Amino acid sequence: MNSHIEVLKNLLMVPDLVDKKWVSEQYDSQVMNDTIAINGDASVVRVRGTKKALAMSVDCTPRYVEADSFEGAIQAVCETYRNISAVGAKPLAITNCLNFGNPQKPEIMGQIVRSIQGITEACKFLDYPVVSGNVSLYNETDGKAIQPTPAIGGVGLLSDYQKRCDIKFKNIDDKIFVIAGSFGNISCSIYQRDILKISNQKNPPKVNLELEKKHSEIVRELIQKGLLSSCHDISDGGLLVACYEMSTLYYGCNLTIDHIKKDYPNCTDCEILFGEDQSRYIVAVNNANLRDFLKILEKNQIKFYQIGEVISENLIIANEQISISELQKISQSVFEKNFS
Repeated sequence: MNSHIEVLKNLLMVPDLVDKKWVSEQYDSQVMNDTIAINGDASVVRVRGTKKALAMSVDCTPRYVEADSFEGAIQAVCETYRNISAVGAKPLAITNCLNFGNPQKPEIMGQIVRSIQGITEACKFLDYPVVSGNVSLYNETDGKAIQPTPAIGGVGLLSDYQKRCDIKFKNIDDKIFVIAGSFGNISCSIYQRDILKISNQKNPPKVNLELEKKHSEIVRELIQKGLLSSCHDISDGGLLVACYEMSTLYYGCNLTIDHIKKDYPNCTDCEILFGEDQSRYIVAVNNANLRDFLKILEKNQIKFYQIGEVISENLIIANEQISISELQKISQSVFEKNFS
């Protein structure tokens, strides 16, 4: 399967990545009109009578934790940290729910211990304390345990909810950048599992906690200064999936990875487009803000690459083109088709 768009279409039918609107829109997502942002990596809920708002995100990637409980738990903490930062909020604290199988089995107890150690290391480094938590154990069916799932719920503070960012493209010709490099890590990725059909996954992508903190701080600064039109972290599915998620019926993207390939010549196109390296953000920047944006990144010695620009209605990559509406139909039909 050589076509990048064909790979993308197949990924958008994977349950992990399908559009969840069919489920979420059956419930009240506004909660007395206090939820003021649902298109961000974190939900934003206002604090009535003030300009403040809370940003919240719940995350875990069980396939990472199953492959390496220590690294997977670090990633779960950092994913909430990243999502909260992507809307412009300062991460404050986490809670957790440690979901595992039978702790009387040595391998399960090992998963629990290593997960707790990973959570501890990430939280200490990021100054992101655990303020509460609980456990759910003995989760098994016919003696087979669930994938280890130390779910992390993070909360952050926006001092002014009007200075927030979401993931959607908004302006034609905005420039699109990826913050951080790309090591082409497809180990434990959805691409490896569902496209390459490699089920015995090992070596999840490691998190560099220094870069995690540095990149998140820069993203928050850029948002507070009003320099970003949109912001989205790269997680499940990789860079191309993230760019699709930022698109709308009216705004798509014309992408190139040529600049990244110059610095990472040993990475294949698929590794760059669908690898799940951590601590990365995709941002869109209006031309009026471009100079200030670049100045801040260069001053702080942040690695970044321009990967395209916002266009109308379509997604273009490597001379392939598809309408966003067609991709949305693929992604939005899966839940309704299988569960209605």
